[in-house]
Amino acid sequence: MTTPTAAPDSYDQSYYQRTGENRYKPTAQAQGAWHPDEQHFSPLGGLIVHAIDQYRADRGHAGNGTAGHPGVGLALARISFDILGLIALEEFEVTVETVRPGRTIELVEATVVIGERAVVRARAWFLAELDTTAVAGTHDPRLPAPEEFEPWEMSGLWGGGYISSIDVRHRATAPGRAAAWIASRAQLVAGEPCGPHASFVALVDTANGIAARQDPTEWMFPNTDLTIHFHRCPEGRWTGLDTGVSFGPAGHGVTSTVLHDERGPVGRAEQILTVRPQPVS
Repeated sequence: MTTPTAAPDSYDQSYYQRTGENRYKPTAQAQGAWHPDEQHFSPLGGLIVHAIDQYRADRGHAGNGTAGHPGVGLALARISFDILGLIALEEFEVTVETVRPGRTIELVEATVVIGERAVVRARAWFLAELDTTAVAGTHDPRLPAPEEFEPWEMSGLWGGGYISSIDVRHRATAPGRAAAWIASRAQLVAGEPCGPHASFVALVDTANGIAARQDPTEWMFPNTDLTIHFHRCPEGRWTGLDTGVSFGPAGHGVTSTVLHDERGPVGRAEQILTVRPQPVS
């Protein structure tokens, strides 16, 4: 099993501070790229996984992605997030409940509430872990190592505190087609270790920004969802994104990503986009 990823001593900032049992306050590092008064979804996605991990651990259902607890047979296989509107850079609550309990399959739902409004709903499937080493494999090619990519100042294209908090190594081949390795210089929640899925997911939503088809000062293409499937638990500091973006003719787009750690592919992510011109000032 993969052990939790403890926060290195070198971290001098975090995306969130806990303010109650289920309440969190975002820091400036969680600021979004489209609007200065909203949260970037990437770290919030990781925080939701962290909250789910803690909920399951408190009930004795820890798996390989749960912070501070050994795995006992269930692992995160899919998590889907529906983003219900602008996520204000304000204190919020995360509630978690079990929708479908089970010894081999479990479905958990989490809701993020700001004020009295739900802003994100997430559903996570946990599946039984079995030894399938003899048949393991994928057709997805492995990304070159992070040191083979050039460092990229992503803040030259995108603004916001979250973008300024990450280290990016990038390789673009065409508009809407790029690969990148991303690592964070910030802890997810101040003073709290998090599991490997939480720290990995906290960087996945960045995929929509590494392979822009159009200049974001001229076009908007925010995602309204994020769905991640895992066939292996991720490991290590780096999140690898091999991303392609498609725009259709009627205002919709899709960002599709093969996800990697330094050992190779670990799963896939999909994001649906609403595509529209930036308003003329």
